[in-house]
Amino acid sequence: MHFPPVVLAIAFAALVIALTALARRLPIPSPILQVVAGIALGLVPGMNVPELEPDIVFFVFLPPILWAAAFFTSLREFKANRRPIGLLAVGLVLATTAVVAITARALLPGLPWAIAVALGAIVSPPDAVAAAAIVSRLPVPRRVIVVLEGESLVNDASALVLYRTAVAAAVTGVFSWGESIVRFFIDAGVGTVVGLVVGWLIIRALKFTREPLAETLLTLAGPYVAWVAAETIHVSAVLACVAGGLYTRQHFSTAVSPVSRVQARAVWDLFVFLLNALIFLILGLQFSALIDSVPAGALASVARSAAIISLVVIAIRLVWVPIATFLPRWLSAETRRRDPVPGWKPIFLVSWTAMRGIVTLASALALPRTLGDGTPFPYRTEVILISMGVILATLLVQGFSLSPIIKAFRFQPEHAHHDEERLARRESLRRGAEALDDMSREGWADPADVSWMRSELQDKMRLQQHGATPEGRRKLRVGVINAERRMLLRLRNEGAISDEVMRELETELDYEAMRVGAGELRSSR
Repeated sequence: MHFPPVVLAIAFAALVIALTALARRLPIPSPILQVVAGIALGLVPGMNVPELEPDIVFFVFLPPILWAAAFFTSLREFKANRRPIGLLAVGLVLATTAVVAITARALLPGLPWAIAVALGAIVSPPDAVAAAAIVSRLPVPRRVIVVLEGESLVNDASALVLYRTAVAAAVTGVFSWGESIVRFFIDAGVGTVVGLVVGWLIIRALKFTREPLAETLLTLAGPYVAWVAAETIHVSAVLACVAGGLYTRQHFSTAVSPVSRVQARAVWDLFVFLLNALIFLILGLQFSALIDSVPAGALASVARSAAIISLVVIAIRLVWVPIATFLPRWLSAETRRRDPVPGWKPIFLVSWTAMRGIVTLASALALPRTLGDGTPFPYRTEVILISMGVILATLLVQGFSLSPIIKAFRFQPEHAHHDEERLARRESLRRGAEALDDMSREGWADPADVSWMRSELQDKMRLQQHGATPEGRRKLRVGVINAERRMLLRLRNEGAISDEVMRELETELDYEAMRVGAGELRSSR
């Protein structure tokens, strides 16, 4: 059954919308729904599932997702948690790779060590997309989210260096631990420099651009430029995207206008949302296609191996995270003083949040089909199916259980974020008032305008004493905004104003609604 690309695109878009709406009404994380939908599509009689090129998966999906994750990561909090992030992103990846390789050798007699290590590297990195889709909407301690996001920014680089080294050893029959370790640090260091250079170039270009659409396009091109540049010189493209995203975020606010910032955020939100949805749909489709390619007699053995390795992957993390939490504090009194041991609930949550996703999928599919001498790559189908099984097992087991676990833990609300927000608002308003006093002495400043602006600032300062907009005042303002919007619609419908005028004024009302905390409320009709 063949469909034109346009029809497939429309069908996928409609499916994504339907699944997203359904996920909000069911206690099922959207990534799981998307994978199940992909599997169901692949089982439709006559459905032709095209073979997925791994390079396309890496290039199309991974760069913008990594860049966006880095862009919206707090550099301050990333630095503050670099020890636990490093222990997970590097230490746990190495440990998982080693234990999975040993387990795979026991389950699949005759499996070469290089291919066993490649399998371990494939299933070692948890996926930020799956975790964020589930955890971000729940009341989770901020530090847990920072550690999980930080881990996902770096662990892909660790896993891919191990993976490429193991695959090269399998293909050529030559392997050197010393060369691999040196290569890891060279790849990481040079890849980071490439990302910083790309980020610097983008910021320079943004400062010379005065067109919001062009500026948004520049930010979209950034991750792909960083990825291609790093891949061209054979260094870590993952860390290039991470470094570029972090650098661009640090300088973005001074490089573009408010309109560009709002527009870029909207475009990026939509872009990453679509990529995430497509990833899991594709994952389900590919799983269905691979199942059909396995002989019926071998399927049970592969399924058993996938189940055991999935348990091993989950168990390693459950053991590693507590050790990585307590051991540094046991060895260092300074660490104990500066960073006391967190409660068992956050420790368990970090241990349990480890769903696999796009990097595991793309790495498995990227395995070469032949060795250096032209013979078929041993156990290629088995490795791919085991990897897919680990993805599905972690998504189902951990994805389904995370929400009830977090709700059962009943984490106490954190106030640090709100305290910092109040401080920022108070200090920015104070500086604004000082600037207004300075400008009021300029010849061009109209006293009436200065008086109006001073009243506006004083009103905002009074609101800060309450910590938020009082509910009564908020309801009044929302009612006024809705009335103004209805009048704009009426004038537009009567032909008194153009659509362009209505959009401009409606945008102002939208910003005002967001300012009073009503940005998600629907307008009454």
